[in-house]
Amino acid sequence: MSDSRECRVAVFSTQKYDRLFLTQAATDSNVQFHFLEPRLEPDTVVLAQGANAICAFVNDRLDSDVLAALKESGIELVALRCAGFNNVDLKAAETLGVRVARVPAYSPSAVAEHAVALIMTLNRKTHRAFNRVREGNFLLDGLMGFDVNGCTVGIVGTGRIGRSFARIMQGFGCEIVAFDPYPDPEVEEMGIEYLPWEGFLNRSDIISLHCPLTPETHAMIDAKAISLMKPGAMLINTSRGAIVDTHAVIEGLKSGRIGSLGLDVYEQEENLFFKDLSEEVIQDDVFQRLLTFPNVLITGHQGFLTRQAMEEIARTTVENLSCLANDEPCLNRLI
Repeated sequence: MSDSRECRVAVFSTQKYDRLFLTQAATDSNVQFHFLEPRLEPDTVVLAQGANAICAFVNDRLDSDVLAALKESGIELVALRCAGFNNVDLKAAETLGVRVARVPAYSPSAVAEHAVALIMTLNRKTHRAFNRVREGNFLLDGLMGFDVNGCTVGIVGTGRIGRSFARIMQGFGCEIVAFDPYPDPEVEEMGIEYLPWEGFLNRSDIISLHCPLTPETHAMIDAKAISLMKPGAMLINTSRGAIVDTHAVIEGLKSGRIGSLGLDVYEQEENLFFKDLSEEVIQDDVFQRLLTFPNVLITGHQGFLTRQAMEEIARTTVENLSCLANDEPCLNRLI
């Protein structure tokens, strides 16, 4: 790429909104996008031929084999249009000389507000009320909620999204507690108390997960953690699916230890989300079991999907690609 400033980018896992916002952001830049609907995996690497960079999303596969195949086909840059990078083998990328950049922050409010939407929908059962009223059923039986005001809300992970979520819930009049191995003085200045893990679980009426997926956070919400929660606690996950042990959560729902569950992510979501499967039989029995509970609400990884967030994701992605293609410093570079 040192011989040319042009950056030809194969965009995998393309949705209509990706095409719209990325195209707008690339106007008057050296970045040229070629949009592809398939997810990046070993069988689809060939689609990147002719490009010198790729743009990938959360469920695209970027392990050592895929990265090696990409390098062989002439790919030197990987631009992630997301914050998470647990799907990328960074050591392999470094060995191969493939540079990787991400979008570390786009709109913390987008994900934080979606977490609040899940809380309020589960609590006040507005999704069920909506369907009842459309059918002419105006009974209120089964729609009882609780005052969020005065509840203790526990936040796992106090980065940008966690802080944004905390500010919103403070506006509801909630007491906020937090768990994070790296306490933030700014968060403490907000009047938020950091607690050890067991004390955090014991005290929270609502638990919202806003941490990255790492070896330390993988399945951190397991059977033991659930046993330490307040009976009937609400659990919300808008971060990464594998932070939650889904089998343990199902048992928690059955026992009543978990009072309600809101998910925008799922540990096996790559086989489900961002696709129209309405005419197919979903083969994931665990996911199907979750859908049988009346106190479970699942959305298909849409927490990031606001106009402001998409504009920022697209702008940063184009900027990352342009900087890397021109061998300029890139603040968002991982490798």
